[in-house]
Order: sequence, then C-alpha cells, then structure tokens
Amino acid sequence: MTARRPRVRLVSAALAVAASAACGGPVPPPFKPVADVKQLMQAVVDPSADVVWESVATIFTKDHVEERRPRTKEEWAHVRSHAMILAESGNLLMMVPRAKDGDQWMKMAQALVDTAAIALRAADAKDVDGLLKVGGEIDETCENCHKKYWPNY
Repeated sequence: MTARRPRVRLVSAALAVAASAACGGPVPPPFKPVADVKQLMQAVVDPSADVVWESVATIFTKDHVEERRPRTKEEWAHVRSHAMILAESGNLLMMVPRAKDGDQWMKMAQALVDTAAIALRAADAKDVDGLLKVGGEIDETCENCHKKYWPNY
C-alpha cells in the first residue's frame, strides 16, 4: 500500500497541473494595434473593398458598353489579394482596442470576414457572377456597420 500512495499523489498532482493550465489557457499574444478604426478603414478596408467592387461592372456609355472583369491571371490574383485583405480586416476590427463592444460590433466584423471570404472563393474560382453578387453583400455589410457605428461618414 505504501508504493501506491506516491503514485496516487503523482497522478493527483499531474491532474491538478493539467486542470489549472486548461482553465487559464495560453497567454494571449502581445498584439499591438498601430491604427485606430478610422485609419484602418482609410488605409486598408476601403481600398481593398474598392478593388473587389470595381473588379466587375457593366458600364454603359453613349458610344459603347464596357464589360469590366478580371481577365488575366494577374488581374484575378489582384482581386484575390484584396478580397483576402478585406477578410482579414474583419479580424483586425475585432481586436482590442478597436472592438467597440462584444455584441453587434463583433457580429458585423465577422460578417465582413464571411462575405469577403466568399469574394475570395469567387476570385479563386474565377467566378465573375459570384464576385458581382458578393460585392453587393459586402456593401450591405459595410453599410449596416456604418449606420450603427459611424453614422456621419
């Protein structure tokens, strides 16, 4: 019975260490945001959204109709890169101190991630119609957030 007691103590100690580690979790990385929300919008989100939005269009003029769409491998890569930047921007908007609240702000930022990820998949598939459709969804996502958090933009 004496030989069992140290083993029970060792197992108990190991379980206690594992339980305390599981409760506390790993230390979060030391993120140091540089830009505030407005700066992030101006320098990253808006330019990337513009690339996605402007990548597909039908433009009617007096003399002709222009069908704008990515055609080359490089043009598709350009749209893809900006769709990815836009998706990751939603994650940046969820970081403290940018996150305005844990409720609607986070849901709207996640909606930006989700809709921009659809644009990314459309660019990967070279799906012009999908890119056009999701452009409207991205616009709606942005407008909903701006109405609540930046009404006079």
